[in-house]
Amino acid sequence: MNQERILKVLLGPHISEKATVAADMHGQYVFRVTKDATKLEIKKAVEQLFDVSVQAVRTVTVKGKTKRTARGLGKRSDWKKAYVSLEQGQDIDFADAE
Repeated sequence: MNQERILKVLLGPHISEKATVAADMHGQYVFRVTKDATKLEIKKAVEQLFDVSVQAVRTVTVKGKTKRTARGLGKRSDWKKAYVSLEQGQDIDFADAE
């Protein structure tokens, strides 16, 4: 797996109320990832970028909503998010991330 692919897998953190509760209660962090990303690629990208050890990765494909516009019906794009569980005692601080 090349370095360029690892850096392009993560699109950014997904900040929501559910993601904040998962981080506080279970030590899980939620990231938006590319639709073709695998769990192994996500794990390696998080470990390399944030210098932590990943315990598990769960992925969810979120279906885009159908929206009504003046021109008829439109559909938002589908996207993928990953729930990343870290080893005990580790955390990610997005303010210090480079």
